[in-house]
Amino acid sequence: MGRRQTDGSEARFEAYVDGLASVIGHADREGPLRDYCTGLILPGERKSVEPMAAITAPERVSAQHQSLLHFIGQGGWSDENVMGKVREMVLPQMERNEPIKVWIIDDTAFPKQGAHSVGVARQYCGRLGKQDNCQVAVSLSLANSHASLPVAYRLYLPKEWAQDETRRRKAGVPDDITFKTKPEIALEQIQWAYKLGLPGDVVVMDAGYGANTDLRTNITDMGLQYVAGILPNTSVWEPGNGPLAPKKSTGRGRPAKLMHRSAEHQPVSVKDLALALPSSDWRTITWREGAAEALSSRFARVRVRAAHRDYKLTDCRPKEWLLIEWPEGEKEPTKYWLSTLPSNEKKRNENELRVFASRSRRKRSVGLARA
Repeated sequence: MGRRQTDGSEARFEAYVDGLASVIGHADREGPLRDYCTGLILPGERKSVEPMAAITAPERVSAQHQSLLHFIGQGGWSDENVMGKVREMVLPQMERNEPIKVWIIDDTAFPKQGAHSVGVARQYCGRLGKQDNCQVAVSLSLANSHASLPVAYRLYLPKEWAQDETRRRKAGVPDDITFKTKPEIALEQIQWAYKLGLPGDVVVMDAGYGANTDLRTNITDMGLQYVAGILPNTSVWEPGNGPLAPKKSTGRGRPAKLMHRSAEHQPVSVKDLALALPSSDWRTITWREGAAEALSSRFARVRVRAAHRDYKLTDCRPKEWLLIEWPEGEKEPTKYWLSTLPSNEKKRNENELRVFASRSRRKRSVGLARA
């Protein structure tokens, strides 16, 4: 473990593992836990137990392999207790630099061969950038501009897995685990963090989650704010516009109670709105220093109302920010977000956008995750 004599990294690692060992349960698990954590931070592309056994106990690879396999597969410890201990140890260190600013909803994909690992299916794999055989886990992380920490982490179980009793039984999937979409899992994690009183009040997420109107609505109902990635075809009402108000009763039957539209009165896609903005609406924002130069891009922001199925509502949705990124040299905008950050806090709005731009491109995670 390099530079152990000069920077104290070995002592910090030992203290971290000791903290985890205090909530891991039976004392027999402490040794495998220590070996597993060591394997995670040592060099090596694959972090499965077989190569980790070879690097942590080269003189008894077979026995070490079985020990780590049993630890991971039959450990029986409480994920909630372990993650809670990680929060207890790591959050104070993160907050020494600055307060927690945002909660990040994201997912992580693990490419897999075969079909026996829990949740493995052909689905979008972010690591590969395409559809492929993989597992996907949904996570909630707390972040500031210096670091992020995953505090909730759940494997996504595709519908074909959730409905296959034979497969579930062989893999040991608990009976109470049912099919939930990724946004539904994310909402449960946000509700859990909110009830626990974890620091932070702005949720950030990419379009895989932000395009879900119900998720955004529930976040707002909890009193939290969000910066949510959306798709180019997302419909919104332009500034100064909105759905038509419910018609007054004519005395002939029940009065109309829902917002409505007309052939001439329709929302627009965020892409069409962005393409129509004047050049004066765009400004360059720099969010952090990169390896060679400062990272920056062109952004615009417009006050809009989300229009998704608002004809089923009794009132129009509140105004929020539409944030748009259009890098120099690109033919059209590349990313879109909806944000409920306050309209009268310009400095904070720009700071949160910098944080989101930084965290959405480069995540640094601290904590223990099972392979």
